[in-house]
Amino acid sequence: MSLPKTLAEDVARNLVMVARLIDEDPEEAYAYSRIALRLASRVAAVREAAGFAAYATQKYSEALAEFRAARRMTGSVELWPVMADCERGLGRPEKALAMAGEPEVQKLDKAGQVEMRLVAAGARRDMGQIDAAIVTLQSSELASHSVQPWTARLRYAYADALLEVGREDEAREWFGKALEADKDGSTDASDRLAELDGVEFVDVLDEEADTAHAAETDDETETEPEGRDEQDGPAAGSAAN
Repeated sequence: MSLPKTLAEDVARNLVMVARLIDEDPEEAYAYSRIALRLASRVAAVREAAGFAAYATQKYSEALAEFRAARRMTGSVELWPVMADCERGLGRPEKALAMAGEPEVQKLDKAGQVEMRLVAAGARRDMGQIDAAIVTLQSSELASHSVQPWTARLRYAYADALLEVGREDEAREWFGKALEADKDGSTDASDRLAELDGVEFVDVLDEEADTAHAAETDDETETEPEGRDEQDGPAAGSAAN
């Protein structure tokens, strides 16, 4: 609303494209975010969108700078978890852990606090503290039977950590619980369960293509002119020794 109407529309179009593409084509989303940033760098929503586009393309330093700018403009703490995850991406898990203990975390809503817990557990794993990561994930949210948007990811992270320390039976149980909560396919819990159970998936389309190719090869072999075999030497037109 702070922009002239025509400029606002141009910025809005680019932000819409960022939102549409960020999951399927993050590089293209990033390109649109840069256009919006050039047009309206003083708009908090633009800085936030640019931050998420940079984050999706693993440009963590750039993402962190944009998130910090958005936070200065709005005073909101909702970006705190993703800012901490950028610190992980930059190879600074200790900084991410320090952020998990800051007062800002208490100002987050429930979803934000769960995200912060996931980031903190990830930082522990980055530092080789897998047992501490497991403890970090153990919470009332993990134990709850209520399914929230973050439930599947929290259960999945817990299962993955358990598997890393060799607690396979418990990991299988929690991958199963993650799958039950994963209504939109945000995790690959089903694949992880199948892997634990020794199930191997075969791509039917690839198998059919291989069969068709083999059949074509057989046909070509059967129709090759008589009077020539592998001992006949190079075909006509080949370079002589």
